[in-house]
Amino acid sequence: MNFFTPNHVQHLNSCYPPTSILLASGSDYTPNSQELSRLTYYASNHPEKLSKLGSELEKRVKTECRKFRSGNVRNRATLLLELSIFRSLAIECRRDIALLSPSLLASIEVTLSITSNDLEVVSRAASVFTAWTTYTDGHLIGADSSLTKDYLSILRHFAALSSSEAKDSEVRNRTRLIGFAALTGAVNSEALFNDSVQFRTQVSIFLRPVLLTVLQTDLKVLEKQAEGVKDAPISPYLAEFRTRPVMERRAASIHIHIDGDKGPSMSDVSSAALRALFSLLEHVNGSQLSSILRSWLDNLGELKGWSKVSHCCWFAQKITEWSQYQYRYAVPNILVEHLVAQGQDGQQTTDLSQTLITMVTTVFSSPVPLVNLSTSDILSNLVMILLRRCSTNHEDPLLPSLIQCISSLGRHVYYSDQIHDLAAELINRLSTLEVQGIVARSSPSFSASRSQVIRCLISGLVGLINEADKNEPNEPRSLSPVAGSAASVEAATQDAGLNERHSRRTRVPTDLWQDTLSLICDADYAVRAECAQALDFYIDREMPKQGDFTNVDGTKRQIPALNVNMMLRGGDHGVKFLHSVHACLYTLATSSTLGLGPSTPTSENGPILTVQPATPLAENHPDTSQIHERRSSHPSKSRKMSMVFRLMEQAPEQVQPTASATLSDYSLIFKILQRIQEELPVRGMVTGVPMLLALDNACQPPERVTSEMMVRINVIKLILARTWLAIGKTWGSAELVEIAEKALSSKPPSVMLSEIQSTELGTYYPPTEPEPLPSTASEPVWPGIDAQAALLAIVSNKNIQEATSMNRQTLLERLSITWTACSALKESVERPSMYDATLRGDGVSPLLKISPGLMNIENLSLQSLARSNRGVGVTELREALEGRSSMSQTALNKAASISTLDHVSSILGSDNRLTPTRSRNRGKKRAVPSGSGEVRDVLNKLGLGKQNGSLLKASFPALQSEKSAVAGTR
Repeated sequence: MNFFTPNHVQHLNSCYPPTSILLASGSDYTPNSQELSRLTYYASNHPEKLSKLGSELEKRVKTECRKFRSGNVRNRATLLLELSIFRSLAIECRRDIALLSPSLLASIEVTLSITSNDLEVVSRAASVFTAWTTYTDGHLIGADSSLTKDYLSILRHFAALSSSEAKDSEVRNRTRLIGFAALTGAVNSEALFNDSVQFRTQVSIFLRPVLLTVLQTDLKVLEKQAEGVKDAPISPYLAEFRTRPVMERRAASIHIHIDGDKGPSMSDVSSAALRALFSLLEHVNGSQLSSILRSWLDNLGELKGWSKVSHCCWFAQKITEWSQYQYRYAVPNILVEHLVAQGQDGQQTTDLSQTLITMVTTVFSSPVPLVNLSTSDILSNLVMILLRRCSTNHEDPLLPSLIQCISSLGRHVYYSDQIHDLAAELINRLSTLEVQGIVARSSPSFSASRSQVIRCLISGLVGLINEADKNEPNEPRSLSPVAGSAASVEAATQDAGLNERHSRRTRVPTDLWQDTLSLICDADYAVRAECAQALDFYIDREMPKQGDFTNVDGTKRQIPALNVNMMLRGGDHGVKFLHSVHACLYTLATSSTLGLGPSTPTSENGPILTVQPATPLAENHPDTSQIHERRSSHPSKSRKMSMVFRLMEQAPEQVQPTASATLSDYSLIFKILQRIQEELPVRGMVTGVPMLLALDNACQPPERVTSEMMVRINVIKLILARTWLAIGKTWGSAELVEIAEKALSSKPPSVMLSEIQSTELGTYYPPTEPEPLPSTASEPVWPGIDAQAALLAIVSNKNIQEATSMNRQTLLERLSITWTACSALKESVERPSMYDATLRGDGVSPLLKISPGLMNIENLSLQSLARSNRGVGVTELREALEGRSSMSQTALNKAASISTLDHVSSILGSDNRLTPTRSRNRGKKRAVPSGSGEVRDVLNKLGLGKQNGSLLKASFPALQSEKSAVAGTR
């Protein structure tokens, strides 16, 4: 028999009070304080005994738990006492807590497995656990498999307690509070962050009870509690957890509520859950936040919480707000990634897809900034989802939500060209879909799906820009036009150099939006109406108006003395844009053939191209980069331009009896024409009046006219009269206003335009049927307005003459030019510059012609400048040495070179000249070499002779010239 008792066992045994005291009424089940102090002092000074103490306590805890199953009260009291001893050892021996950790966690795991229904025992075990989580460094998590297993099992037990579904509400709430208190200790512990693999497992365990609590709590209660989470942390020690050294931390003590007191409410439970979540999110980095989000989405599926859309959106918003500033962008990224993954398996509309889209929209619509967000990638993924849904079902119920989601992306603008870039991506998609569609042409749903996806993208484009404007400061607008009087001209002189709108972002330019104008003449009315509404929004809110109006203090003021001739010759993008708009409107009003059909060989206005049927997205799902690369290709844009030119060539000089435009179309035409004259009075008047005159000539009734034809002509004359009236009011021309009002007063009552219903920007609405032209037995002939009298009133107006810097005769000549839709479209297309002609070989320098043939074939820089299939002969060499009559003798000048810097911008029109770079020896005149030796020297300087070493030349001619000059001096 062994009569020796180890010291650590003796100290441990002395901590137990007598059984009579331990089981007395009102006992708090704590060890003898004096003996416990001796035990902790002994253990802290003999750390090598900690593992033995832990093993002894673990053995006793397991024994007491096994006996506690039978309901023995003494074993329960002893178990509570031993858990108190464990907690004291963990706190006082915090430096060497790793030696105690295996036994401590094993004891807690056994206790929770057997006594989970006894709240007092569970609360004591939770106190021990929080003491350990406060002081551990977490290095054993993941390294010690047995300890890690016990730790994860403990977390699952506390998560189950946090999700308690006990029938008694007081017991249920108390149980959940104990569980969340323990989980909060784990969230604030180093054990959570030590191992990345175990981090994902722990987070998955933790988020389930938090989600369950949030889903079971009213949103008003959640919102009220969330406001106080940041202001009132759980405790000052948990709030300063990351900054306090281990030795200065204090472990939170968990106690059960006393029977008879008022029990906790569900509001207390949800508050504890939100505080635990906040503690988790404020410490994690980007990769850890991604793990949290994926676990959150997985738990939402298991809990079937997708049906509670409002709660899911609220939770997504709070996760974004409570995450660290630089990692918030991960929230929408993960949500969109999950949405894309959901669309890969099937096209059925589910609660999951609808909720995900709404959650992304909520995150984007919230005021929380999302720095480092890749808006282009997000937009590409959303558009890809939209295309896929439309290709399968053009009436997919998710389309409105997707459009709203795309629009909400405009609220996050982090660099000046961001909206410009996003709009360019959407417009490129529109240009391709307009020609190719979204499914094969042989498919029965080709037209419906094409129309639907174009309408969706246009709506998303408008919504994107509109949402971006909502966050713009200092944007007062006055929608009523100010007459261009001399007083207003003088008042605007000092503000002539200011932009029309103070904005932090770049406006979408007209040359980009111009690619959408052909949709005004689409064969489908729904597409025409959507494009017309978008164009009206663009001219009103987005189009740069410098040169027409400037907004200063909320007042539109006209820029004085605008030289229209310089503006027209200088390639003004706004003028080109309006030329294209008027060409499309004229075609819509008069032509019986609308839409861009398959390409066929046509005139010299465009290349001969053929439209290939699009591959159905339902069968083939290319990735986003491949779709973007295919749709932004140049052949597609050239093919579309060829088709637009052919459509404009078919625009008739007289209104066709079988014209395709409906009464709704004519209402849209007038709305756009009126908007142009009000918002862009200078450019609108210069480009629009010739079109109005041409449209007036097209309304001359033939000898035999039907009532239907007369109705159409009268409606067009109504548009003309109202547009002239708008011009007169804008420029303050009393004479023109009087002429227009007199003509309108004699209008037959049956001649009218339909009402255009206003729609919310960036919101999807079902396509509406157009209102047809009214059918009357005999429509009276209405002469309308006298176009020549209106023209004379315009050219005689002093305000117009001052604003355009033109006299009456010059204005009359400019506005009376012969106008056709095709000629206007040609004016809207960028003229090829001399530089472009050089690259095609027209007027190319002889030096550039012979260089690819004479230089090393590996030099690709000059090969890209001139490509000729013809061989290089004596004539080319002579021209290279002597020069051409149209150029100075630059081939032999020391510093002469031809580069892109030598060309005038293409916006200056067709008067461009290719000019060489000025030589430093400007005043010296060099003779043309004639002898063979001089020719050889010239060839050597140009790099065309035999070379020593590498034949690879620099890509910049100026550098080559300098090198050859150095070689010549040697």
